[in-house]
Amino acid sequence: MPGAGALVFSWAVTGTQQIYRLDGPNRFPVQLTGGEDATAIVNVTPDGKTLVVARDTKGEEYPGLYLQSKDGGPLRVVMHKPKVQARAHRISKDGRYLYFTANDKKPDAYVVYRWDFKESRVETVFEQDGLWSVFDTSGSKLLLAKATGSLSREIHELDLDKKTLVPLLGASEKEEYEVTYGKSEGELFVLTNKLGEYRRLYRAKRAGGAGDKVEPFVALSPELKADVTGFVVDDARTVLLYNVNEGGSTRLRVLDLASGKERPTPAVPDADHVRIASVARDGRHATLLVRTSGAPAIPLVLDLKANKVTPWALPSAPELDTASFVKATLEHYVAKDGTKIPMFVRRPKSCASEPCPVVVHFHGGPEAQSLSGFSAWAQLFVDAGFVWIDPNVRGSDGYGKAYLRADDGAKRLDVIGDIEDAAKHVRAAFAKNGKEPKVGVIGGSYGGYATLMAMTRFAGSYDAGVSIVGIANLVTFLNNTAPYRRALRISEYGDPEKDKEALVKLSPTTHVGNVKAPLLLIQGANDPRVPAGEAIQMVDALAARGVTTGLILFADEGHGSQKRENRVLELGHALRFMREHLMK
Repeated sequence: MPGAGALVFSWAVTGTQQIYRLDGPNRFPVQLTGGEDATAIVNVTPDGKTLVVARDTKGEEYPGLYLQSKDGGPLRVVMHKPKVQARAHRISKDGRYLYFTANDKKPDAYVVYRWDFKESRVETVFEQDGLWSVFDTSGSKLLLAKATGSLSREIHELDLDKKTLVPLLGASEKEEYEVTYGKSEGELFVLTNKLGEYRRLYRAKRAGGAGDKVEPFVALSPELKADVTGFVVDDARTVLLYNVNEGGSTRLRVLDLASGKERPTPAVPDADHVRIASVARDGRHATLLVRTSGAPAIPLVLDLKANKVTPWALPSAPELDTASFVKATLEHYVAKDGTKIPMFVRRPKSCASEPCPVVVHFHGGPEAQSLSGFSAWAQLFVDAGFVWIDPNVRGSDGYGKAYLRADDGAKRLDVIGDIEDAAKHVRAAFAKNGKEPKVGVIGGSYGGYATLMAMTRFAGSYDAGVSIVGIANLVTFLNNTAPYRRALRISEYGDPEKDKEALVKLSPTTHVGNVKAPLLLIQGANDPRVPAGEAIQMVDALAARGVTTGLILFADEGHGSQKRENRVLELGHALRFMREHLMK
């Protein structure tokens, strides 16, 4: 919040995510919201008096927007409609308007709205087919982004006074852009990997005149073999903070915009990740989230003038010896074609002298990345005597554009074998005294899909599998996923009509007759991304072949479990299943 006088944050300590306020470093948090529905803080007005709040019901992913006083009290609805996503984006610098989007007119298109704080009413700002979001505001002008793929964006400027929409970047392209306004007229700060293998920060300038094109970019961040993963700037555009992904760890950099030089940053001991959460509007303070191998993320406040960090909360780990938690090591295995695949490995100390069962965990996305740092799942399995491995197979983020795009569409056929190669490597490299370990596979969302492929197409590679909200059939998934997601998923997996042959080959249900090992599926009944029908058809297909498969269906969850009691059941059943099949 302004002036670093308080921090407002979301926390699930009661079992469901709610909003809390800290009035000083290590003060007792004040709970502002309650109930059974997940609630998150998404913005704060410039005067610090009003919170913008998002609330979802039963994991349906149709969040509504509300307002609340910084002191708590009842929520005031901005927009919350059945089967509609309302998402907050920006508050104007004068604090008059909250800009947000919603798909209330068409399920596969977002209208741009604004809430007038003075008049307490919603106004339509922009309505045109497309998946639109608001990247920034400057007076009567808005920087709008139109998603054209799972990562690609077109950038447009909407002038509310002139009622014009001018394309700036991304037209007739499939490139990534994240953009904000700079300080001077026509200046832009741009994050993109268009000009190289990795995402980099640039300063751009509107040329003006006919077409109003953007002039060639000037680099702001150094050329690195690493991605810039995000950035924030203060209102006066004096300082820019950005994160760099260095091999699965997150580093902080601070750029003085007046001089163009980087400022020194204070050391944060033992940190695997130092992420930017926000910067105060006056540029004096920034909120950081710091994660180590021994604890979940905790907030720190960075005084940019004094170059000093102050912890605002301590890790909540009652009766736990966090010093004993295992730190992930970065290792690699080699795929059939010679490509080195990075993986993070966590080993119990007992495994130094005797073979231990191994659990291979595939991340979701697929354009995501498994990282170093604390993981509750990994630590629980390590404590139970398992080696925990997080591969970043081709298609993962963090290793350059070519690696990221290696599995797009039908190209997935060329790299899907990374799943099998992980198991082959583990059996050879983790053997003790000539004895191979038993190997399990687990994952959620795309990781659930990878698990199902491991158990079907690559049957025999793994000894047990747990798929959480995983895709069983790419054709039915693309046809049944929520309309606002379908076009973006098609850009990643392929078109269910044009690319049907490849999609069928890449679907676990196609290879279900190969299943040789025990399989458990976990699913939320309200999942709009990977509908419950994916898990059910997998179970039915196996049952038709006389194979008994476990299915846990949470009636009050969506794409992953949010409620604590369900998270406990999900993790507990996964651990029980792996113990039963890998430790006996």
